[in-house]
Amino acid sequence: MPFIRGLIAATFTPMHDDGTLNLERVPDIAERLIERGVQGFYVCGSTGEGPSLSTEERAATAEAYVRAASGRVPVIVQVGHNALSDARSLAAHARDIGADALSAMSPNYFKPADLDTLVDVLAHIQEPGGGLPFFYYHIPAFTGVPVDVSALLARLDGRVPALAGAKFTSPEVHEFLAVDRDRFDVLFGVDEMLFAGMASGAHGAVGSTYNLLAPLALRVMDAVERGAMDVGRTAQETYARHVRALVEPRGLPAIKAALRFAGMEAGPVRLPMKRLSAGELEAQEEALTRTGTLDAIRAP
Repeated sequence: MPFIRGLIAATFTPMHDDGTLNLERVPDIAERLIERGVQGFYVCGSTGEGPSLSTEERAATAEAYVRAASGRVPVIVQVGHNALSDARSLAAHARDIGADALSAMSPNYFKPADLDTLVDVLAHIQEPGGGLPFFYYHIPAFTGVPVDVSALLARLDGRVPALAGAKFTSPEVHEFLAVDRDRFDVLFGVDEMLFAGMASGAHGAVGSTYNLLAPLALRVMDAVERGAMDVGRTAQETYARHVRALVEPRGLPAIKAALRFAGMEAGPVRLPMKRLSAGELEAQEEALTRTGTLDAIRAP
């Protein structure tokens, strides 16, 4: 089974001002990310507003990123859905378009009652994927499913032949450390804690700010790999400062708006998230300039 490692951008879904998809922007975004050193794409997750897209829109977005990647970097398609039939359709579609791996979060309206039920759900979702490597998307802050990932992967190991590992988006590093990282690939999903994740044995990282700050993130990862921990900590302190600046004033909508500074215009977020106002956009540029984050975004 192929392993997907390195720095992976959780890609944004470009939209027109009216909230409709603007997938013509995907090739330019993909080129820019690859030029900046990104080593993979994670499509239709939280950053890509997957839960706010229709099944047809998600399929079109995944296809656009797979086509734009052209085999140069792996593409992981997030197919989790509250309607499991739609999740299965997305898994089959990902297989058909040549995606490199599948991922799925837990249903989050009617939540699985226990670990065995979640195992049943995930095995059911990935089955039409035709053997694509599968990553569980652990993001309990959004799903409300605080599962023991180590126990989940151990149970899935007998049910999902193509099980690859997990995308671990939680600050609970002690839970991360319990995962068998010799058996499973674990992709760390908390950008502000990249150094901690890599130092704890992550095989790669997935995040939204890697769209903007990939060169600096790669320096953090390289320092950990070389054992230059002081260098890595210093780079992480700088990285965390830039993340704080980027998430003002309103998290993901602000990060998506900041793509314009990197030549990757992706339009606004879709409701129910709220786009930045003209005044907020102006204040954002001033704040990013003041903190040096704008220079970091534009740095080679």
